[in-house]
Amino acid sequence: MGKSLHKIPIEDIGVVIIDHAQISIGSALISHLLENNVALITCNQSHHPTGLLLNLDGNKLQSQKFREQLSASLPLKKQLWQQTISSKIANQSDLLHKLGRPHDFMDNLVDKVKSGDPDNTEALAASYYWKHLFDEDFEFTRSRFGHPPNNMLNYGYAILRAIVARSLVGSGLLPTVGIFHRNQYNAYCLADDIMEPYRPFVDALVYQAFRNQGKFIELTPDLKKSILELPAMDVLLDGARSPLMNAVTRTTSSLAKCFAGEYKRILYPKFI
Repeated sequence: MGKSLHKIPIEDIGVVIIDHAQISIGSALISHLLENNVALITCNQSHHPTGLLLNLDGNKLQSQKFREQLSASLPLKKQLWQQTISSKIANQSDLLHKLGRPHDFMDNLVDKVKSGDPDNTEALAASYYWKHLFDEDFEFTRSRFGHPPNNMLNYGYAILRAIVARSLVGSGLLPTVGIFHRNQYNAYCLADDIMEPYRPFVDALVYQAFRNQGKFIELTPDLKKSILELPAMDVLLDGARSPLMNAVTRTTSSLAKCFAGEYKRILYPKFI
């Protein structure tokens, strides 16, 4: 009594999160979700994402896309990584600028990223970025197991990773085979590569939650809800405004075209 039923076309769903041990979902529904390229995320007792189910047959030219991806040359991979890190640093700088933080150092790094980033400019930028992102009187260190708001960042990045992995499969690519990440125990190396320039959009949501809630410890339902605004967050891609989830789809599609020799650059988003 008092409950309402909401119906959503399955074609409009990108990600489903199962965040309670008592939730039951039938195999027929799971199959239907995967057939429509929906990423299905399961969470542990601490409500952190731990599992991800993806469609095995996401693109009609999948075998061709696989061959193109697997035969990509090392120089091409290095160029794609250079583009990826330059875009990530540019977005980190833009976020600092939007928040009124010093960012000139970051701006200068954008054009200094070399093919393959042999100088590890990404790490240099990260050190500066995390030092200046939050309030000056709040000493923050980015660490997976660090103090809050690391827990919020971890949650947001897990959602972002699922969104990117889903789009990679939809573009006919293997999310396991990265252009930079190569950890043999990582099933989503390419997703971890391509999500890099999108991370600052998660950071922006976490920063706002941090400002509103203070030095929170637990991931409350309200905090999770604020992070789940990520797929619908507006970004600027190729000069046009777009929801982030749609932008990710265009990013992974452009990557597939880079592997095919049709494009020379990956399309990455910017802050509006």
